[in-house]
Amino acid sequence: MTEGTGRSDRPFVQRLCTSLARALKGIHVAYRNKTYVAFASEDIRSYYLMKAWRENENIDFDFFDAHDINTALDTSQPETIRRRLGERLSNTKQTVVLLSSTTKPKAGRSSSFLYYEIEAIKRRNLPVVFVNLNQSRTVESSKIPTMLKEHYSINVSFQPVIIKYALDEYVEAFKKNLTAADPKTTPHYYKEHVYKNLGL
Repeated sequence: MTEGTGRSDRPFVQRLCTSLARALKGIHVAYRNKTYVAFASEDIRSYYLMKAWRENENIDFDFFDAHDINTALDTSQPETIRRRLGERLSNTKQTVVLLSSTTKPKAGRSSSFLYYEIEAIKRRNLPVVFVNLNQSRTVESSKIPTMLKEHYSINVSFQPVIIKYALDEYVEAFKKNLTAADPKTTPHYYKEHVYKNLGL
């Protein structure tokens, strides 16, 4: 009787283990590719476009923002905002900052939610891909938040292929740079041949 029960339960246990393994694998992948996107509220349409890219152009990275925190909290509570952002960024491996003429001034005002986002990115020393919404392929120094002007980062145009490339190539370079004898600093950009090789 005992042997009969064991044989009948075995397929169920195997299926359960398989399902659990798949679930854990999915969690690992989501954690590994977590990308935080920071932007001025005026540029939220560009963020929505990125979400459309993910669905329509098969961009296989997982990105998110924290504007639900912004709308849920009074900006007069900076420590609460910092704590909630810390929770949101705890699993983040990399960041994207959308750059427009609004970005730098808003990031410099402590009354702005973007200020706390940039502050958290700097404090955690996360890799930053600056995305130029005007499609520039060079460093847009006048638009980069002051807190990150010496941060080793990369500037790219607002195109899905080059953003994905930067998240693969630059982020790995950033990790190696952390232990380099002569580490890189300040924003960088890709030469035209990189865009050409990507078909851009």
